[in-house]
Amino acid sequence: MAASIKRGFDNMDVDFVHAYLTQSYWAAGRTKADVIKSMKNAICFGVFVEKQQVGFARIVTDQVVFAWLMDVFIDEMHQGKGFGKKLIDAILKIPELENVNGVGLRTKDAHGLYRQYGFDAIPDGSTWMLRNKK
Repeated sequence: MAASIKRGFDNMDVDFVHAYLTQSYWAAGRTKADVIKSMKNAICFGVFVEKQQVGFARIVTDQVVFAWLMDVFIDEMHQGKGFGKKLIDAILKIPELENVNGVGLRTKDAHGLYRQYGFDAIPDGSTWMLRNKK
């Protein structure tokens, strides 16, 4: 089963993305309006099998210093087929990331996938800081 990667908000199935995200541990409760806003303010990527979207990710970057990879998922029925790897590979090769010093992300359960692409856990005592919404 071959998959293709499409880029851009207009190519995404917003209902599919919203439905998945609201069931995820990281985006539960996110409104459809917020999903649309977040997608429009990012570079979106979808994984498609034939014409059906089966995966999604988005990235935000200043194209110089930093990029943040978010909302990465492959629908459960299509996991284990290499689609996640194809998605991450395509994202990390975009011209907008060519000169970026670092790409960050957060994950609870996909460390093995991201390590294959050079991501490492941020060690305790690092210079990284994060301000969470209260």
